[in-house]
Amino acid sequence: MSKETEKQRWQRNFADLLQELRVAQTGVQILFAFLLTLPFSAGFDDTTQFQRDVYIVALLAAAGATAMIISPVAFHRALFRQGRKPELVRFAHRMASGGLAFMLIAMVSSVLLITDFVLARPIAFVLSAVAGLWFLTLWMILPFARRNWGEDDIDDDDDPSGLNQG
Repeated sequence: MSKETEKQRWQRNFADLLQELRVAQTGVQILFAFLLTLPFSAGFDDTTQFQRDVYIVALLAAAGATAMIISPVAFHRALFRQGRKPELVRFAHRMASGGLAFMLIAMVSSVLLITDFVLARPIAFVLSAVAGLWFLTLWMILPFARRNWGEDDIDDDDDPSGLNQG
């Protein structure tokens, strides 16, 4: 099996990023759609000013996440066939990271909004903090800690043992 070229590596990295963005995009679009319909539901008039403020934070964070997660598509269109895949991959990586940060804010704000509506505010704050820590652990702490657990400079698809070379 031949070693991939630099161009093939950038292409594969971009394809990997796009697959990740597809997963994130689905989640953020479902949340965003829910948040867009919320003010038109019957119980929204019963919300407090605090809850409406939290709603706006969640809505804007979901909008920001949506924009950032979809932006690599527009960037790809602008750079199509210009041989600038490395620039595109770096941009898409930054947008995916930023989009996940905004999605975390949207998720935690949504948890706070709903729990504050149905439970006492102190309990809502505790549950939202737990949700935030859970997301931070799964989305940032574990992945970044894991970066230092394995071999250096080995790509996901590299197999130093040679066992998976079909």
